[in-house]
Amino acid sequence: MALVVQKFGGSSVADAASIQRVAKRIADTHEAGNDVVVVVSAMGDMTDDLIDLATKVTPDPPAREMDILLTAGERISMALLAMAVNEAGVEAHAYTGQQAGLLTDDKYGKASILGIVPERILRTIQSGAVAIVAGFQGVNSRNDVTTLGRGGSDTTAVAFAAALHADVCEIYTDVDGVFSADPRIVPAARQLKVMTYEETLELAAHGAKVLHLRAVEFARKFNVPLHVRSSFSDKEGTWIVSDNFSEQQAMEAPIVSGVAHDRSQAKISVVGVPDVPGSAAKIFAIVGAADGNIDMIVQNTSLSNPGISNISFTVPQSQLHSVVQALEAQQASLGFKEIQISESIGILSIVGAGMRSHSGVSARLFKTLADQGLNIDMISTSEIRISVVLEPESLEEAARAVHTAFGLDSESEAVVYGGTGR
Repeated sequence: MALVVQKFGGSSVADAASIQRVAKRIADTHEAGNDVVVVVSAMGDMTDDLIDLATKVTPDPPAREMDILLTAGERISMALLAMAVNEAGVEAHAYTGQQAGLLTDDKYGKASILGIVPERILRTIQSGAVAIVAGFQGVNSRNDVTTLGRGGSDTTAVAFAAALHADVCEIYTDVDGVFSADPRIVPAARQLKVMTYEETLELAAHGAKVLHLRAVEFARKFNVPLHVRSSFSDKEGTWIVSDNFSEQQAMEAPIVSGVAHDRSQAKISVVGVPDVPGSAAKIFAIVGAADGNIDMIVQNTSLSNPGISNISFTVPQSQLHSVVQALEAQQASLGFKEIQISESIGILSIVGAGMRSHSGVSARLFKTLADQGLNIDMISTSEIRISVVLEPESLEEAARAVHTAFGLDSESEAVVYGGTGR
């Protein structure tokens, strides 16, 4: 007997028929002799619909009340799914994040998990029933409901898997696993059988949408086995495994495992910064205080104007204006000339554990982009990743060309059952 945590995304429970299909899968897993805990997202686009509704009421909804509103979506889907599982012949009980014992800090809209007290969940599975938990939500020290941010249901599922010492956390989505690129953009994307936490983290951090970044971080920290599968098929899916490959496995690893693209970033250039020790530290201290999440950084020192440098970096588009306002408020003390912004950029990344032991990867990437007539604005690297900033209009073309150049194309076209990639 195994303890299995299953997470179903919004596209998997988009309507009554989908909920019944998912309920049968849950019932089958339970009847195979497993203890089952399920985490479920809001149905379809319900979260987006609730956000749109709130903005029609007020352009600046209070964060606490927004969390109360948004958690309603998961409560609806958990209740309906519990009804469907009961109808399928297996006893099931639904719980909100608060009832399930998920404790968070006080940051409404982007709360972090502080701990889980899963007593009610344990009692439920020990009684032989299925526990169904509303994803994306918890409770803070004030007894207020909180949300974990978009994609937080993945994090909820992995957190419960860690707290319950589950044998596996199955992430069900509307594609057959993790692919070498977004199959909606690269139809020739290849399904990957196995990936490391490290590779998955890099892909998730740079635009891949199948898994949420914080969920992978959680899984890696607590060594939770992840199995990414489709709720629309019975295919094997993708296993996310420990970074501790054997030497032989590392030698057999592909040079590049995947290509990710990201349209959600913006670029800020601080122009005319005094080129003295401490300037960059002051700038990024202000960015950090404004909750800016920096991905790429480039600093250029002017040869024609000694003593002056320009610092460019990327942040999520949602943080652009708050970061710019914070920097402009300190312009006099920082001594820079001006701030230039690009509200929309495209970031293309290639990721692969095999890059550690193979040379010529960057040369092939840059030649491929040059052959497509594409200009590179910024470059960032890690041991297993190279990222470049391109014009957003050329991002899809670049992704397909790079995918082909590194031999990742599949002979068959990838299938996205629900149309969202989640």
